[in-house]
Amino acid sequence: MAAGLALTTSLVACSSSSKDAGSGATSGNAKQIAAALQKETTITFWTWGTPMKDVAAAFEKKYPKITVKVVNAGTGNDQYKKLQNAIKAGSGAPDIAQVEYFALPQFALSKSLVDLKTLGMGSLSTKFTKSTWGSVSLAGGVYGLPQDSGPMVMYYNKAVFDKYGLTVPTTWAEYAATAAKLHAADATKFITSDAGDAGFTTSMIWQAGGKPFTTKGTDVTINLQDAGAKKWTSTWNPLVAKGLVSPIIGWSDEWYKALGDGTLATLLSGAWMPGNFESGIKESAGQWRAAPMPTYEAGKAATAENGGSSDAILKQSKNPLVAAAFLEYMNAGEGTQVSIDAGGFPSTVADLESPKFLDLKSDYFGGQQINQVLVQASKDVVPGWSYLPFQVYSNSIYGDTVGQSYAGKSDLNKGLVAWQKASADYGNQQGFTVTTK
Repeated sequence: MAAGLALTTSLVACSSSSKDAGSGATSGNAKQIAAALQKETTITFWTWGTPMKDVAAAFEKKYPKITVKVVNAGTGNDQYKKLQNAIKAGSGAPDIAQVEYFALPQFALSKSLVDLKTLGMGSLSTKFTKSTWGSVSLAGGVYGLPQDSGPMVMYYNKAVFDKYGLTVPTTWAEYAATAAKLHAADATKFITSDAGDAGFTTSMIWQAGGKPFTTKGTDVTINLQDAGAKKWTSTWNPLVAKGLVSPIIGWSDEWYKALGDGTLATLLSGAWMPGNFESGIKESAGQWRAAPMPTYEAGKAATAENGGSSDAILKQSKNPLVAAAFLEYMNAGEGTQVSIDAGGFPSTVADLESPKFLDLKSDYFGGQQINQVLVQASKDVVPGWSYLPFQVYSNSIYGDTVGQSYAGKSDLNKGLVAWQKASADYGNQQGFTVTTK
């Protein structure tokens, strides 16, 4: 990721002509939006989300004078690099970009994105879950609308559990015991895989109650040895050291095969994962189920977000009124159902509470009403989490620090300390004042 996304404490708002109407704006702005939608206009949307082409088509059908050019500029970091280059050049950025929650601060706090409060969208907060709205609310502004969410659950292979007489764990102590029992019964089987992944690590620390990153203006504090981090490593260290989690790299062909043939008995992941099961692991259809994440304290539900994206309007947009209309349609209007129909997991409260959504029985998950588990998870996300304003870069060096602990099956705390130092050094180089604990 190219450097240069330095934070400024005075975020520049867009002009008054950039105000949105829709359900979240004033009536005066609604008139401006309505007028803009009657003019021949093309907006560009950078996204890797497959359902977004269908959302754009539905929007164009409703507003025939508007063209939404959907461009896949790369997934995640590949897109962010292109986006940063366009920002640095002062031209070439899209009107709207999909930005994952962990990456949003890096763009928002560098004056690259429009504060959606200036578009009248601040009142949309009640439409979204608290955790996703919290992820787009930064430094007093709102810099994206939640597109989807990823509250974590535990997916488990019921056929494997039944074969080896395993009980679905509800606590991390039970999870560790299950891991040992399974691997002792069959050395080719593992409770899960983890070769070291920044997003997984931060989510697990989040679930454990950790709050390692805080930002106030240009002052940043990093503490990857706080109580939550230590709670997670106390559980995960033994699993890694004893070889009870497989070192298979996530999203590789080997990983898909291992999930399909029963090599991996569980997967700790976000609520967006079922669509990937259905499309990429067809051979184990009917075997998988979803359960709440194991917890550190029995009977006390707690989880974290893992993945998920927002959609943001770039300051470079020359059509902010139309962009705002599409943004709201896509994430807080009729477009949400289009995404759900394509397998997306919503962040909108109304959709999550819909009987149609909650009562859906999944054939892939053995007829389980899986959405009831996923929706409950969205309510159990531990509040108060925040990412670094340079999280994209920080994640890029994870493999050189914590990743080395995984490779050596050694203390993950040492890797976390190394990651903390390297992240702090970078932040200080970029003009932040970073304190470590």
